[in-house]
Amino acid sequence: MSLFRDILARFPRGGLAYVFAYGSGVKQQLGYKKIDQQRDNIIDLIFCVKDPLGWHAENIERHESHYSALRHLGPTFIMKYQEYFAAKVYFNTLVPFPDLGVNIKYGVISREHLLQDLLEWRYLYIAGRLHKPVRDIVPFESDQLLTDALANNLNIAFQIALLLLPEKFTAFDLFCAISNLSYKGDFRMIFGENKNKVRNIVKAQLPEFFKLYEPAMKSLSQYVAMKFKTKTRNVEYFEQDKSPSVNEHHLRYAPSELRKRLLKNAAFKGTYAEVIVHLAMQKNLHDIVQVSVNDIVWRSSITQSLKNIPSAGFVKSLAYSYRKALKTFSA
Repeated sequence: MSLFRDILARFPRGGLAYVFAYGSGVKQQLGYKKIDQQRDNIIDLIFCVKDPLGWHAENIERHESHYSALRHLGPTFIMKYQEYFAAKVYFNTLVPFPDLGVNIKYGVISREHLLQDLLEWRYLYIAGRLHKPVRDIVPFESDQLLTDALANNLNIAFQIALLLLPEKFTAFDLFCAISNLSYKGDFRMIFGENKNKVRNIVKAQLPEFFKLYEPAMKSLSQYVAMKFKTKTRNVEYFEQDKSPSVNEHHLRYAPSELRKRLLKNAAFKGTYAEVIVHLAMQKNLHDIVQVSVNDIVWRSSITQSLKNIPSAGFVKSLAYSYRKALKTFSA
């Protein structure tokens, strides 16, 4: 944790609502060296800030070199570029801290837009990253609205995953289904990521997934049950109620952006409340749900990736894309 404190000390502290680290440089994945033995991995960070303009103004003063040529247009332009395009995140990429022995990539998002993504799945971009275990650097406990939104994001991810899963499934199946919500529709999974990324994340972090989703499992225990092995008391498999009434219950809690996509992809017309009654009975419900989630992720992953090119600069974008491309061909 001392490394993260040292990194955080370099940045403006005023107005931070939440900061977390994620990715293979922070959380163990299969196919990578142990975290403390890695030398060339990037540490990914997200800064959730209350005042993007003020934060960028101070950060440009401290770290002008972190920013591409866009910095010459001033902090107001940087703030607007963050706030009005794609998934509402501004990334600085391949930032070296030689004295700490690390390179970092960090994204900046406003508290307002993080809440929107968590509650509505408007982009399923940062919300999707938070479906997986992360490392909290600046905690959020004092912010009740953010605390509730983060918990709701996990609850909904669990419910939507249940719609994608059969009556019986393993813990590995469950957490892969959850992780795939934000990966399956991402165009970078076609070119730019290890094809086994989800499997590698889940297998290496299974206990952390259990801890993260324990509250959701308890709140939904009337719909899904854990079956334990007699001797070890480890979870052998899950069993869920797949009746239309339960499917309808899960669909009723879908975030607003997913509701729009479900209405578009369903073969029925009417209000959302009317459509899900019919949708809940369909044998291909899981396909409709998956396509609808993919629609959100596909759009946001493309637009945000295009947005990241000017914010990183051409040379850094090329270098970062090359590193990502290597993962496509890794096992």
